[in-house]
Amino acid sequence: MKKITILGSTGSIGTQTLDVIASNIELFKVEHLVAGNNADLLIQQALKFKPKSVAINNLHIDKVKSNLDGTGIDVFDETKIDMIASDNVDLVVGAITGSSGLSPVYNAIKSGNDIALANKESLVCAGDMIMKLANKHKVKIIPIDSEHSAIFQVYSKQQKSELEKIILTASGGAFVDKDINFIKTAKLQDALKHPNWSMGQKVTIDSAGLMNKGLEVIEACYLFDVKVKDIDVVIHRQSIIHSMVSMKDGSTLAQMGYPDMKTPIAYALSYPKRIYSGVNTLNFYEMNDLTFEKPDLKKFPALQLCKNSMEDGNGKPTILNASNELAVEQFIKGNILFGNISEIVESMLSIINSKTPNDLQEFNELHNETITKTKEYVKSINIGNS
Repeated sequence: MKKITILGSTGSIGTQTLDVIASNIELFKVEHLVAGNNADLLIQQALKFKPKSVAINNLHIDKVKSNLDGTGIDVFDETKIDMIASDNVDLVVGAITGSSGLSPVYNAIKSGNDIALANKESLVCAGDMIMKLANKHKVKIIPIDSEHSAIFQVYSKQQKSELEKIILTASGGAFVDKDINFIKTAKLQDALKHPNWSMGQKVTIDSAGLMNKGLEVIEACYLFDVKVKDIDVVIHRQSIIHSMVSMKDGSTLAQMGYPDMKTPIAYALSYPKRIYSGVNTLNFYEMNDLTFEKPDLKKFPALQLCKNSMEDGNGKPTILNASNELAVEQFIKGNILFGNISEIVESMLSIINSKTPNDLQEFNELHNETITKTKEYVKSINIGNS
């Protein structure tokens, strides 16, 4: 049985990962579960899967301890997450949203654990550091993002000399058919209306402005050892083709399937084999058409900001990610409008000087500086619903 640790077990990816495991229970043993604030769900998961330990925010630890008393399951607070991630298992699922997922992924790699990566911010923030560490410890990083999983399934780095382009597909998110004025003043309920995918709040908001796709461009550069110029983005509204690679001989290889994250999750869990995911195979007789469009960078400036930050290097992706996290948080709270998110990120990229972080300390310093300056900037410009 493959031993699994799930970082972010109560989130969208974490719960779907446990669904896949439950459908293949003879193949997997859940060793550790790490959650944020959803104590009730973590308790349910722990009672069902009986891991060695669980961890949750200190605010909820007493409730979790009392409900798991007598089960033999150790209960820790968030200060022990890195310790849990470091315990030797066959696979660590990195599904903690945002930059807070970086440290446990880093420590899991240091311990030689293979990673099923859903936390794209780990590579966006510190891709150089993470990939060097993974190579040093001979750790496999298996992407869970549907786009990167698609590329991973049809392409390997050994084919780099044969590669023409990596093509990331994007649904277009909630605003694909909206005009630029609507997008600039959009509210939270507008941004959360994703047409195809069921995802967490942060990812859905990022998707609405193609920020998520831009982050995926950065992630793909690290995962597949390519440059920004080697990657194209195409709007594919149906989300049936999850990404493609074009080769020098004129071939284009694609991975297809219904838009359901359980497919890439199942592949990451079972790699290099395939297991039952609970997702139906495609019925081509039901498909009328598949469409492809060029993204409108005037409507979605975040995509270009991401590309520019990766090309600039010198810590710019770290600044981009941190300022975007803070801006999205402010948008969720109703303090800014949707169009302000990319404006804030662009301002921080121009204001903050930096260098590429070489270790976690340097990353934390740059991340914290960016958060501080972004908060100051938001306060200074009187934006939002007023």
